[in-house]
Amino acid sequence: MFEKVNPCHPDKLADRIAGALVDLACAKSENPKIAVEVLIGHGVCHIIAETSTALDMAEVKAAVRRIAGRLKVDYKEVAQDIHLAVNQADKVRCGDNGIFKGVPVTEEQMKLADIARTIFAKYPSDGKYILDGKRLIICQSNAPTSALEELYPDAVINPLGDWTGGTDVDTGATNRKLGSDMADSVTGGGLHGKDLSKADVSVNIYAWLKAQAQKTPVELSCAIGDEYVDGRPYAEIVSIAREYIARIGGFEKFAEWGLVR
Repeated sequence: MFEKVNPCHPDKLADRIAGALVDLACAKSENPKIAVEVLIGHGVCHIIAETSTALDMAEVKAAVRRIAGRLKVDYKEVAQDIHLAVNQADKVRCGDNGIFKGVPVTEEQMKLADIARTIFAKYPSDGKYILDGKRLIICQSNAPTSALEELYPDAVINPLGDWTGGTDVDTGATNRKLGSDMADSVTGGGLHGKDLSKADVSVNIYAWLKAQAQKTPVELSCAIGDEYVDGRPYAEIVSIAREYIARIGGFEKFAEWGLVR
């Protein structure tokens, strides 16, 4: 059983905006320290950014409008906590406490991810999909139910009828769709809106990649300040995650579909 949402779901719009702001910080600084939270809905986008690299308000507004439309932007930027900054001052150390789990993606999960991407390519608007064994549930906004029935005749499609979706129907918040992003690998740490010094990003990516390669579950933990995770220098973990993010195309692109792509 698996649920997948597409990049125009309000929660994913929030993740994408947070990722876009991390991309902006990375364009200004090689190793920025940044954590972004986004709450979006009903004409307003609220953002709080704790960052070592100041962002230009015009660029922040441009990112929001490019991703989610012409919304009122409420942006609050503060410096990173000094104690967290000191932790990373002289070498790459783990940026937070955490437990992490990587689990191989199942055929069912890969199948639904492919269905979600196929539908989104044709109808690029808010959508959510569930696959439970043979039962496929499709809720896709701004798409005629009859057209979806032709593509997936055995699916349950838009049970309440055609709908519009988007942030005027539902709110969105960062890291609220980790089940869609990580499948069985989800734990307590959020993937989006954070730089790679944060274990929630780097160790989650590392554990997930290791689980796919070994085809067996991986469980890890770390404490803030750790210089080694899984017997490897934390700097190597960060480097592996950095390579993955670069291959995907950046933090905003990572936020579109998460790890289960």
